[in-house]
Amino acid sequence: MLSDREILSTLEMLKNEHLDVRTVTLGVNLLSCVSHDLKRLTANIRQKILSHAKNLVDVCNAIGDKYGIPVVNKRIAVSPIAAVGAPFSDPELVEVAKTLDAAAVEVGVDFIGGFSALVEKGFAAGDYSLIRAIPEALAETERVCASVNVASTRAGINMDAVLMMGSVIQMAAQHTADRDGIGCAKLCVFANIPEDIPFMAGAYLGVGEAEAVINVGVSGPGVVKKAVDRALASNPDLNLGQLSDLIKKTAYKVTRVGELIGREVAAALGIPFGVVDVSLAPTPNVGDSVGEIFESLGLAAIGVPGTTAALALLTDAVKKGGAFASSKVGGLSGAFIPVSEDLNIADAAAAGFLNIEKLEAMTSVCSVGLDMVAIPGDTPAETLAAIIADEMAIGVINKKTTAARLIPVPGKNAGDRARFGGLLGEAVIIPVNHARIPNRFIQRGGLIPAPIHSLTN
Repeated sequence: MLSDREILSTLEMLKNEHLDVRTVTLGVNLLSCVSHDLKRLTANIRQKILSHAKNLVDVCNAIGDKYGIPVVNKRIAVSPIAAVGAPFSDPELVEVAKTLDAAAVEVGVDFIGGFSALVEKGFAAGDYSLIRAIPEALAETERVCASVNVASTRAGINMDAVLMMGSVIQMAAQHTADRDGIGCAKLCVFANIPEDIPFMAGAYLGVGEAEAVINVGVSGPGVVKKAVDRALASNPDLNLGQLSDLIKKTAYKVTRVGELIGREVAAALGIPFGVVDVSLAPTPNVGDSVGEIFESLGLAAIGVPGTTAALALLTDAVKKGGAFASSKVGGLSGAFIPVSEDLNIADAAAAGFLNIEKLEAMTSVCSVGLDMVAIPGDTPAETLAAIIADEMAIGVINKKTTAARLIPVPGKNAGDRARFGGLLGEAVIIPVNHARIPNRFIQRGGLIPAPIHSLTN
């Protein structure tokens, strides 16, 4: 339980520092729904989701009200649909996506993830069908999110899958061209995807997870910024080691809050508690920005020299604070840098402090990768695949999760603005250098082998 001092500190976080539980995500195992008949499969999926999730929103709201800690998003993650719907064609899997969307609407959750395939070592028939279905599925639904894992440290990088995903992203953008390619905002390409992510768009329920599980994502960039600001106001000469320790202690408090809420929700639903993911996940609101933390630490703006080092400090401190607070820390945990979802980061990109190369460098130490990056709509699919391949290589070599959520905005060029709305925000479109030079390397396909350290563990 929280101590009196922690409770008082938490109340201050709630009142002035944008502390919330960003998401409670219910994982639902759909493998028992499998059928060779599409109507039976979709009926089974609907029934299974409703049976576990019918009270999710009400329980989250009630427990949030009890503690005065808002649960901002309620979400569902399901087993990879490429496995659940393995016998079916891509048009039939679009119907499965519509079933997921309808079930999400019926239980009142914000998003449902798991329209996913794991192809780091190769493709099964269901994987091909699901990947081909992604553009239409994301265009025809509002709440379905998709993810494809194309690489891992142990398997290497499936470059055939990477090349395919470049085309899928282009098609997803074109299918939602009237909304600035928003379909791509619901699609992540991963290396080393965890099985217990509560955050979208990457959330799915791994095959090693329970029949149903509650995972919690707790954010708090505003809390960290205010803690740094207060400490430096009292002692402007604090060094980076001391600031790291401060961030670690702040992450500890935030983690305790998330686990408290998560365990109560799980107990009320009669479902096991899984993990708390302590990630500094921003929103487009002022005062809820990861980018502002960099300025508090002393940088002129996120993107200037020193940014990658500051992000490494921040990510490490958050992970350590979370691990000290709970044995149930999982997911991604650390710091996200989603360009359009963070007002400060979006402004830094518009001002020229951030380009795609600097963002890529930062992904070597952040929680995920190139996230919500709007680029020119005429960027070739081959170039999209090349950007993804670079990002996957960072994850594979460094034994960390990386991802790419790229949005080629149809009909718009570098310097134009893309507007996605809500938590997805808006951003200036970033140029991609040398985007149209033919890339024979990417065209070759095949497998980039796993690094030697993964083979000798």
